[in-house]
Amino acid sequence: KKGMINKENNTLQKNEVQSTPGFRTKVVWLNVLGYILFHIGMIYGYYLFVTSQMKLITFVWAWFVGFLALFSITIGAHRLFSHKAFKAAQPLRILLIFGFLLAGQNSLWEWVRDHRQHHRYSDTDADPHNAKRGFFFSHTGWLLMKKLPEVIEKGKDTDMSDLNADPWVMFQKKYYGVLFFFIGIFIPVIVPVLLWEETLWNSVWLCYFSRYVTSLHVTWCVNSVAHYFGTRPYTKEMLPVETSWVSLITGGEGWHNFHHTFPWDYRASEYGRINTSTMIIDSFAKFGWITDLRYVSDEVITYRIARKGDGSHPLWKSSENAVDIRPEIEFDSDDIFGNKIQEFIY
Repeated sequence: KKGMINKENNTLQKNEVQSTPGFRTKVVWLNVLGYILFHIGMIYGYYLFVTSQMKLITFVWAWFVGFLALFSITIGAHRLFSHKAFKAAQPLRILLIFGFLLAGQNSLWEWVRDHRQHHRYSDTDADPHNAKRGFFFSHTGWLLMKKLPEVIEKGKDTDMSDLNADPWVMFQKKYYGVLFFFIGIFIPVIVPVLLWEETLWNSVWLCYFSRYVTSLHVTWCVNSVAHYFGTRPYTKEMLPVETSWVSLITGGEGWHNFHHTFPWDYRASEYGRINTSTMIIDSFAKFGWITDLRYVSDEVITYRIARKGDGSHPLWKSSENAVDIRPEIEFDSDDIFGNKIQEFIY
């Protein structure tokens, strides 16, 4: 029947991979040392600010750069490049590709590969930041240890053909080190020095170390907090949850149960939720810079709430009869691009 998914061919690939608790790989002590030193730098940068040893505008600038980095992740690396949730005009694509360098989270290509793998094998040993290995591991520990063999093996199988065909993405990947130094470090640090005569010392500590480490933790909260503390109104069987305060600090990325249920929805949540990134995307769409927005219909959301939710959604009781609306509809969170249910998107 048209619209149905062949369940035999739709077996979740992540079921092939289990999740083994505990430490299975060695700690990378050089990364641990860097982690400690960067956090000392972050604390010292904030110390310089709270003790009034630098100008207020320098602090404002650091946070402005942090917000640019954040939205280059949420709108660019995540919703556009990882999930292809919409199409963007070429100038905006290029801006997001190079704006992502402010985040300092490896090249865009690597970030997208890890994120697609995270969805495909969510919370298994092939997930780079498997939350079943513990809160600290999913937050930052995964960057302090060697990768599991499953992560390396499945990472090689991740389809990256779309980004491989993008010359701007591959240029950023090839010259990431130089580009990150210039855009992610030099420009944020030198602007306060040149424009309002901040000291280089102050600017380095606040505009690089404090700003950078803070933005890392903001991103990491999605991997950790949003897999532990919250509700599961759309899919109660998965770890990702709805966490309002994470959405507040990440521009709308904390509605994680919705996102893992409908990864290709450009909103990453229902309307009416805290979601600054969606507001920005909608604004760009009004000017024609963003097109082909992909989103799940209210009917499908209601169906999912009734069939798979944990009962925490306000519509849960009123949607009990919705199970009979389209019993043939089925989803899985590995459908990163929504290819399996195109006819039900709008």
